[in-house]
Amino acid sequence: MSKSRNMIKLEAINRQPRKVFSEEKFNGKIPAITDYYAENTFDFRKSDMISDEVKEELIEATKATSKTRIPKEHADQVAKAVVAWASKRGATHFCHWFQPLTGTTAEKHDSFLSFSKDEPILKLSGSQLMQGEPDASSFPNGGSRSTFEARGYTSWDLTSPLFLREGENGRTLCIPTAFVSYNGDALDVKTPLLRSITALNNAATKFLQTIGDKDVTNVVSTCGCEQEYFLIDKAFYYARPDMVMSNRTLLGSLTTKNQQLSDHYFGTIPERVLAFMQELDYKLHRLGIPSKTRHNEVAPGQFEIAPIFEEANVAVDHNQLLMAVIKKVAQKHDFVAILHEKPFAGINGSGKHLNWSMATNTGDNLLEPGTEPHKNHRFLAMVSIVVDAVFKHSKALRMAIAGHGNDHRLGANEAPPSIISVFLGDTLTKIYEALESGSEFNPIDQQWLDMGAGQLADLLRDNTDRNRTSPFAFTGNKFEFRAVGSSQNAGFPLSILNAAMTDALLSATTEVEKSLKAGKSVDESLLELIRTNYKRSKNVVFGGDGYSSDWVEEAAKRGLPNLRNTAEALTVLKDEKATAFLTETNTYRPIELLTRYNVAVESYNMSREIEFTTLSRMVRQYVLPAAVHYKKGLLDVISTQKEIEMESVVEKDILGKVDALLNNVYKALNAMESSYSDSASKDEEEKSLLFASKVLPLSEELANRSNELEEFIPDELWDLPYFLEMLFIR
Repeated sequence: MSKSRNMIKLEAINRQPRKVFSEEKFNGKIPAITDYYAENTFDFRKSDMISDEVKEELIEATKATSKTRIPKEHADQVAKAVVAWASKRGATHFCHWFQPLTGTTAEKHDSFLSFSKDEPILKLSGSQLMQGEPDASSFPNGGSRSTFEARGYTSWDLTSPLFLREGENGRTLCIPTAFVSYNGDALDVKTPLLRSITALNNAATKFLQTIGDKDVTNVVSTCGCEQEYFLIDKAFYYARPDMVMSNRTLLGSLTTKNQQLSDHYFGTIPERVLAFMQELDYKLHRLGIPSKTRHNEVAPGQFEIAPIFEEANVAVDHNQLLMAVIKKVAQKHDFVAILHEKPFAGINGSGKHLNWSMATNTGDNLLEPGTEPHKNHRFLAMVSIVVDAVFKHSKALRMAIAGHGNDHRLGANEAPPSIISVFLGDTLTKIYEALESGSEFNPIDQQWLDMGAGQLADLLRDNTDRNRTSPFAFTGNKFEFRAVGSSQNAGFPLSILNAAMTDALLSATTEVEKSLKAGKSVDESLLELIRTNYKRSKNVVFGGDGYSSDWVEEAAKRGLPNLRNTAEALTVLKDEKATAFLTETNTYRPIELLTRYNVAVESYNMSREIEFTTLSRMVRQYVLPAAVHYKKGLLDVISTQKEIEMESVVEKDILGKVDALLNNVYKALNAMESSYSDSASKDEEEKSLLFASKVLPLSEELANRSNELEEFIPDELWDLPYFLEMLFIR
């Protein structure tokens, strides 16, 4: 096995970058992004097979408040255009692409093959385009129906573009859809997200019209998901049972040099990784996914990709698709992409920073402060409503980012704590404090930075610095929900955020209406709202170090909830008071919340069980045998030296230390296995709480004891790839 590990290392070291953009393929010229952008997506507005009447009908149907139903003959016209477009590009099958409660996506392929008078033809009917009926029996339903009740429906989402999924031997047309039960209950992520988008649109439009913005008839939530991930060579990945089973290392000693020098962050992208990124961008751009930024992240082996803002629903679909494409392209480059929030203990994990804002049909970003934010009462009111929403619904927002992977990241030295707070920055905070106290705010003119070098371009300093330790931070013209996990479907936390904002907007509208009826002007009403909101919710505003233990104590004094792990956070879904805003805004139905609680708890428990049993097996199959083998070698040396009357002081000392470490590992193994066995008689909720509070810490103790032994065992006796190999060989 030691030879096998060395062979794996050599295999990884000797890999060459994969060449994708050959001159032969592109006729001697690498094309510009604009030459192929979105070529694998279907835009009904550009189809000459769809009439102007139907196009206008489809455009109207994409609006959040639309009640438009597409007549069958019009759906048939669209479907005919779709199959002509797709088959011309090599597609032979189609599928309804949806997002069940598994956290990933699902699809069932059907061919375009049909018959007309015994002749084979290519056909996609309007009804096949609009609606599907997948077997829903094996998808998570959280006990919302009986096992034998298998019928489910997929419904075409007109707001998200159809796209072609490329395979080695052909293409498949993917139709983004929602997924509901026979009774119309959401069994997916998309349906509640679309409801939240509709609710936010209605509430924001009403608020803006109340304060005099009569031209605003539509408000959309916008989103951009920064995606972090790790790349490790596939040879190392498949030599680590824990990586294959749980997408993270369950044990392993941290390298002496990792991220302390910050030399990986924004460093030169390794050639083989750059080749992967170039193909990734190419694939994404052809799918109409506006990937913009790519760079090395803080931890070795960690990278990030960030897109341009899009409407929230499309952004979520694109992020789900992006994660799938990352994994697929990585395999082509002999990498495995790891999206787990904490694949390596001791170094930074990965998040999915959800950048969020709202935009009007008139082209305004509602979170744009302008040049004089202290005089922009609409902006100040809107931000105060966001702060109020986070303050009132912080428990639900914490629940929204709960997950077994995120538990290892939140509160560590690279991620916000499990306490939800808002960062506004120095300038905004001072404005609100001045308004609350009735004092005058004196703005400081934007300053030029003096860098002492005339060769450099002049720089204007922003009004405030960024705070990377905040879970929910204002970053200039948007809020960044930094606490979302890297593997998570962003649609769930986004639906909770939209609903929280909707609830706060409805309350704000009521307050403004009362003030206007009392004879106050719009500006006076907005100032009163701003003061009321800030005074009520300022405890959630925090601009300091969110990683510090001092903040945990301070947050407790402020009365802010601290749901420390997923098991605790998920109980919010059963708290009718804490989730009332979700049902009142029609984002979720009560049965859907219970469904999600049951599904999430079961998923958490199964994920932990896989980890515990995998760790136990790895310790028994790798760690203990390596230590016993080393002990045997030491005993043989001691025995041989005794025969020739040679002292074995060093060998005996090493043997004693190895034996002590081995006993520590075995003791920790028995403790974890005993605690885990206690869970067999528990119900799902009791089991999750036991896992989080007792078994997980014991598993981490077992990992630590195994790591101590790893550092003592000779290299040739250790079969598992080291962190050093996985993180630094690319």
